[in-house]
Amino acid sequence: MRDMPQVALAIVPSTEAPGGVGETGVPCVVPAVANAWAKLTGTRLRKLPFYPCAKMRGD
Repeated sequence: MRDMPQVALAIVPSTEAPGGVGETGVPCVVPAVANAWAKLTGTRLRKLPFYPCAKMRGD
């Protein structure tokens, strides 16, 4: 965290309908987490939601 640049946040009042740019980063999170888990444990999680004990439950 000490290497992260400072982040400034500004909330801008608006009468427009909700929308945004934050959603564009969400689709790439699941594959990244799945690959990180597979590299860490050697086990692939292939169903959502991810549970670390899924293999023990037979999922």
